[in-house]
Amino acid sequence: MNDFAKVNAVYGTYFTADFPARETVEVSRLPKDVNVEISVIALL
Repeated sequence: MNDFAKVNAVYGTYFTADFPARETVEVSRLPKDVNVEISVIALL
């Protein structure tokens, strides 16, 4: 997470419009001490 701004700047050079969905999770900070986080993007 300390490098998020740097990574975000590089990401912005590859995508300039219609940014694809993404997420960033720092594992050491998952809520309620869970071991897994699951994400889903659905299009109907």
